[in-house]
Amino acid sequence: MTGRTMRGGMPALTCWLLSLPLVVLFWLGLEAQGGMALGFQALWSPSFEDIDQLLLHYAWWPRLSVALLAGGGLALAGVLMQQVLRNPLASPTTLGVASGANLALMMATLMAPGLLTIGREWVALAGGGLAVGLVFMLAWRRGLAPIVVVLAGLVVNLYLGALATALLLFNHEALSGLLIWGAGSLAQNGWDGVAILWPRLAIAAVAAWLLLRPLAVLELDDASARSLGVSLTYLRFAGMGLAVFITGSIVSVVGVIGFIGLVAPNIVRLAGARRLGERLVWGTLLGAVLLATTDLLLQSLAGTLPMLIPTGAVTGALGAPLLLWLITRLKLQGNRAPQPPAVLASRHPAPGRLASRLAIGLLLAAALGLLLGQGVNGWYWLSPDHWGVMQWRMPRVLAAAASGLMLAVAGTLLQRLSANPMASPEVLGISGGCAIALILGIFLLPAPTSGVLVGIGTLGAFATLLILVALNRRSGFLPERLLLTGVAVTALFDAVRSVMLAGGDPRGQQVLAWLAGSTYYVDLTGALVVGILAVLLALCTLPLTRWLDILPLGAPTTQALGIALNRARLVLLLLVALLTACATLVVGPLSFVGLLAPHMARLLGLSRARQHLLGAALVGMLLMVLADWVGRQIIFPYEIPAGLVASLIGGAYFMWGLRRL
Repeated sequence: MTGRTMRGGMPALTCWLLSLPLVVLFWLGLEAQGGMALGFQALWSPSFEDIDQLLLHYAWWPRLSVALLAGGGLALAGVLMQQVLRNPLASPTTLGVASGANLALMMATLMAPGLLTIGREWVALAGGGLAVGLVFMLAWRRGLAPIVVVLAGLVVNLYLGALATALLLFNHEALSGLLIWGAGSLAQNGWDGVAILWPRLAIAAVAAWLLLRPLAVLELDDASARSLGVSLTYLRFAGMGLAVFITGSIVSVVGVIGFIGLVAPNIVRLAGARRLGERLVWGTLLGAVLLATTDLLLQSLAGTLPMLIPTGAVTGALGAPLLLWLITRLKLQGNRAPQPPAVLASRHPAPGRLASRLAIGLLLAAALGLLLGQGVNGWYWLSPDHWGVMQWRMPRVLAAAASGLMLAVAGTLLQRLSANPMASPEVLGISGGCAIALILGIFLLPAPTSGVLVGIGTLGAFATLLILVALNRRSGFLPERLLLTGVAVTALFDAVRSVMLAGGDPRGQQVLAWLAGSTYYVDLTGALVVGILAVLLALCTLPLTRWLDILPLGAPTTQALGIALNRARLVLLLLVALLTACATLVVGPLSFVGLLAPHMARLLGLSRARQHLLGAALVGMLLMVLADWVGRQIIFPYEIPAGLVASLIGGAYFMWGLRRL
């Protein structure tokens, strides 16, 4: 047998081997319900006097069928996306399609429930289509380079997640039932889900088969494809449109299922499925097997688990390690991350005077946050000696300023380290790692104190840092790999968050408020501690300004000037981790101040490292203090958390900046 024949049979062998756990779990599941004979009898002709047969017919069998259909459909969508974008990291999850569909369904539930009667899949299709259209718009000028597409997908996911968090905060009771479904629940109460999915997926499969020959042309470069008379624009829109339709149909029935669309296509590719037709067939089958296996395993463990765990969140948690593994095998040559624009702001002639003006602006913003507010009789100025209200406002202003300082300094370090203006602490993944540890501590420990939570959050940040170092040390801490590692950690954070919020625990509302970045729970002692820590960590960056001036010039220049490149990067990453972890403990992980403040400081003409750090720190504090005040006043008496306000503003700026590069 030739090597080529062996490679051709490997995808089939891989699928059969990975199907063995499904067969075992299928058999165990039916045996637990009364045996194989009873199970198949319940499928075809159930006795309406037997409760077990009714449960099998209307719950167990439909759930298994939906799992097979949804898994196969997501894998099919993943194959199409990866083929259209020539990007092995493209999938419904990483491109924001699933998040867009989920947000659209949430908005329709609240604002226009009549649209759901027309068809949930069409609402989900509109949301997913808008999300992927936004990703395309952001990455089009960069030729849909894989790194740029993944970064655009990440920020769209974060932005849509921030919007969904805002909806949940103000409509928790109305949307509480959507938390489990939105995290990817395959529970069924009949065959309606199967009836909705199978005809749509059948049509999509036929359409994918008809597009097989044209889409195969995309394996060539653009010039060769155009020489064959192929319209790449229409072909890409056809392929992506079909993938979005599949994803929207699945999300409308079962919610967000993470990473099946990434895992299955890459496994069959690594198993030897090189041609598009092979990947479509074997990837679809493997996706069905993987999701059904995961769901049956969860059902078998349901009695031993302390909470309800949605299947979609579990697939996300399992897919994140695979993404980390794929990053080490992704060829990045020619796919550089965005570089600074050619035209930069001119250097400010008097940086000291500019810093003084920023400091005055910060003082005015702090005075605004302390003294101006709304009450039952409208707007009023607070007297400074009115301590009863001042002791409530002062910790919030101080905590917002401290977190803005830490995020801004962390973002400046990261952008100068990576020479990438689109880098930020959120993209690095440290915020997500810290948040995972904090959520687990809040839910698993009986009554954790603030000190215990600080320690747990710091451990989570350091664990994330260790992952970053382990995966990137051999490559010399390439900026692109660092950013993609952050994408994987953020995906894992999303999975853990979905599990915890879907459990129905009353602490979920408090966690949700913290995730949105509220300063509401900060007391004066905690604010003083955070403020002192922020100043000390910021001062630690001053001896490193020479490194920060030289590192953006590139590795050869840096090493020629006598700087140990790997050590310098490691020290700076450690400092970024500490700054980001401490800020995350205060205002949660959803904030783009680490991106926005360094950009604004550079646009003001502060280009040298020391000046850049000082300007970014002042801008970051100013932004967070204003965001906290705006969040408290804009829909008074209700509040929008400061981190959420900052993330909505900063996320929009991120997308605008990525579009212009």
